[in-house]
Amino acid sequence: MPAIPVQQRKPRPAPRREAISVALGKRIKTLRIAADRSQAELAFDCELDRTYISLVERGLANPSLWTLGTLAYALNTNVAELLQGNTNIVKPSMGASDRKRRVNQASHEAKRPAGSRRSQLR
Repeated sequence: MPAIPVQQRKPRPAPRREAISVALGKRIKTLRIAADRSQAELAFDCELDRTYISLVERGLANPSLWTLGTLAYALNTNVAELLQGNTNIVKPSMGASDRKRRVNQASHEAKRPAGSRRSQLR
């Protein structure tokens, strides 16, 4: 019987980590360890998954303001404390090669004459 060839998988590209997310994740991890809490305990108190806490701490997830508020509450601090020392900024991605944000389709539609009753957003 002939051997079945093994398909070679292409390696996944490494996820891009933004400096602002990495700094936030390190700060959250520092506060969590100082509070003597595990990722699982923190996740339970925030009603999040433990793997999401791990992604945030490694700078691979971008938590919402609401999530930052729940993390701050569970760590007995505030959102400003979570962001303390984070001086990173994010440059808007307007170049075609590094586009991250979705183009607003409505802004690129042809303009209708004044008085047209049909919405330009349709």
